[in-house]
Amino acid sequence: MRAVVVERFGEPVEVAKLAELPVPPRPEGMARVRMLFSPINPSDLMTIRGVYGRRPSLPFTPGYEGMGIVEEASGMIAWVRGLKGKRVAVLNGMGGNWAEEVVVPARQCIPLPDDLPNEQGAVYFVNPATVIVMIRYVLRVPRGAWLLQTAAGSALGRMIIRLAKRDGFKTVNLVRRREQVAELKALGADEVLVSGEDDIPGRVRALTPQTGGVLFALDCVGGRMGSEAVASLGRAGRLLLYGTLANEPILLESRNLMVGRKIVEGFWLADWVAAQSPWTMLAIFRQINSLLRDGTLTTDIGTIFPLDALAQALQEAEKVGRGGKVLLRLN
Repeated sequence: MRAVVVERFGEPVEVAKLAELPVPPRPEGMARVRMLFSPINPSDLMTIRGVYGRRPSLPFTPGYEGMGIVEEASGMIAWVRGLKGKRVAVLNGMGGNWAEEVVVPARQCIPLPDDLPNEQGAVYFVNPATVIVMIRYVLRVPRGAWLLQTAAGSALGRMIIRLAKRDGFKTVNLVRRREQVAELKALGADEVLVSGEDDIPGRVRALTPQTGGVLFALDCVGGRMGSEAVASLGRAGRLLLYGTLANEPILLESRNLMVGRKIVEGFWLADWVAAQSPWTMLAIFRQINSLLRDGTLTTDIGTIFPLDALAQALQEAEKVGRGGKVLLRLN
């Protein structure tokens, strides 16, 4: 089978190559999946560069999520045997989905609703689950509250804007380019501010006079934008750090955090999921299905590249303002 292989850490377009690999064996309780699509996510690119939170042993195949059709599945449990022939989202926390076939534990294969397109199935979990968990389980953002987010024009940022309209909270959205303001307001954003141009803490305080800033915030960028998010926290405000797109540190003013009992903490979906019961995860899958069906958590799909065009796909995934998630077509 063909798979993407990384033998050294570095720039993705330079170190990620196609290779022929043997199909891995399938022990009891595992499923063999013929992969159809897998996205190129920021986490994949950071893993290839060797700067992600989890650093795999070399050589490795990237790809944390994707979708395909179960070719083989057997085990003592009936539902495992029932996976054969089904379309599934493949949750591969150790990576490996950028391949024509993968073998994973059967519990990591999530059957997809019949009315969900393959392309949406490929991006079924990482962004949708991150949004649901951060908003509804960790921060528990109530109706009427303000939430500030960085990288608001990203696929995940757009999901949060749509979820805010559905759940009844308001959003302050930080972007890097002025042309994104009208686009996100048309999507339903309550306020859109440009990092480095607007007085973001001042504008946020004007929106939230009772608390002197937002009580809920999300940052996946760091650097200047992340620092602006921290400075926009109000009394008892809480900010989750869930990404490092700028690869630059955040400026934390000690007194700004001391006054008002503000909290800045990290969030990593894999760690959170590992601590949850099967019943909690089942509830999250049900929410994802519902919110995909009504369009809240759908992802804008950009260009789809065959494996033979891997270099072009990686270049496209690195572009600013590319207009949709880049997918690899694996079979």
